[in-house]
Amino acid sequence: MKNSDKSKDKINNLIDAFDFLGKQLRGHIDSKPRAVKPTTNLDKAVEVARNQNTWFTTSNVHSAFRSWGDVLHRETMVNWLSAYPTTEWSNQTVGLVLAGNLPLVGFHDVVCVLLSGHRAVIKLSSKDKALIPAFINILESRFPEIKERVRFVSDQLGSVDKVIATGSNNSSRYFSYYFKDIPHIIRKNRNSVAVLTGDESDKQLAGLADDICLYFGLGCRSVSKIWVPRDYDFDILFGALYKHKDIIHHNGYANNYDYNKAIFLMNQEPLLDNGFLILKEDNRISSPIACLYYSYYEDRLEVEQSIAANRQDIQCVVSSRDESNHVFFGQAQYPQLHDYADNIDTMDLLLKNYRKN
Repeated sequence: MKNSDKSKDKINNLIDAFDFLGKQLRGHIDSKPRAVKPTTNLDKAVEVARNQNTWFTTSNVHSAFRSWGDVLHRETMVNWLSAYPTTEWSNQTVGLVLAGNLPLVGFHDVVCVLLSGHRAVIKLSSKDKALIPAFINILESRFPEIKERVRFVSDQLGSVDKVIATGSNNSSRYFSYYFKDIPHIIRKNRNSVAVLTGDESDKQLAGLADDICLYFGLGCRSVSKIWVPRDYDFDILFGALYKHKDIIHHNGYANNYDYNKAIFLMNQEPLLDNGFLILKEDNRISSPIACLYYSYYEDRLEVEQSIAANRQDIQCVVSSRDESNHVFFGQAQYPQLHDYADNIDTMDLLLKNYRKN
């Protein structure tokens, strides 16, 4: 058998393993409520993750499971990979430094590395150390060779051929310097924004509420800033947000809400407040936890110019427009396989060696 045929077979087997993982995740979410004690390896991973990181509530972890369960279908993966050159089973090693602000936030990089035929050396975030290893164990049950393709490290990555590292704006400068001599993707802090017209349907506003509140607003795809027309009725938005009212019962979130509200009030800054989310008029993109910034606009062109000026700080734009880098209301927290962080094609970096000139 030719090497290319062997590579194709291994990639196909790996796709089958990811398809199996997707089925496990969908079954986990759709199954009946469980007993207090964990009953499956996924249950145990959820419990460990929740104990390690109080922001990883069961509902938020299950939201991440649902997101991955929706995209890990054989057909979806094959269609995604069809846009790239045929992959080769490679001995190249890619180092991954993963973030931990959301459950499984770094798993897309893992998927990209493995399905591009590479080995992965993974440095997990201390805030998310249980979930990805649990996923790898499930993959290994269907494709044992995964054990030789994935290695977890607690300190330095060691010798690697390429690197994908995600961190803060400060850590990104360190990553850029340290990995300057090898192909790399270095990611920084980003936030997402939304543009409203005032004509949104109830369904669109309900989706926007998820875009804002899911994962406590901690993700780069979480909407932290909105633009609204000058005469916008915020009561309509507050009505849509109300389904997330219980978010205030999370201690960490409530502490941020109380702290930021106190600061704003001491500074005598005008606020809109519904008891669990503070809306403040502000030109900035990144708002504190439990806060949402907003700006008025007269002309849509003003908004587009502001978005363009802040492009390096914006992950995605939520709106009703079908345009590049725009996502529809309610879709920000459910990216597809081709939705790359920072709009940098991860597979392009990984597959450069195999591209034809």
